[in-house]
Amino acid sequence: MPPLVFVDTPVFLYAADERDGRKQALAREWVRWCWSQRSGRISTQVLNELYHNAITRFRARMPVQQARAQVRNLRQWQPPHLDTFTIDGAWALQDRHALGYWDALIVASAQQQGCQYLLCEDLPHQQRFESVQVINPFRVRPDELPLADEH
Repeated sequence: MPPLVFVDTPVFLYAADERDGRKQALAREWVRWCWSQRSGRISTQVLNELYHNAITRFRARMPVQQARAQVRNLRQWQPPHLDTFTIDGAWALQDRHALGYWDALIVASAQQQGCQYLLCEDLPHQQRFESVQVINPFRVRPDELPLADEH
């Protein structure tokens, strides 16, 4: 069984951004892999950040209706609602690892969903936060990801 992978907002944004062809191709490869393996996970925070950034940064190329359609499509990944358990977990991560709150909330959401990996370029590559390891999606391809039972 493939590992569960939490996908941070910038991966989806790079997949839509044509200004950096290399990052766009890698982001699209990751998103396709997550769909095909049914291993992608997100949070409502990611959906909200994706929508906001899509309509502000890419308005000329991504009309509001297209951004909404993308968010609706990603709802199939069934992001859990933000609850007090996740917020408490984020506060603990924030204190223990000196993370900013929004990064801590992403890590806590990944932990809550049992993800082994977090695709994120904003946190140190291969940093481990208890059960979740950060993977920079622009340094590692999906086929280079260790399987969950190799841990």
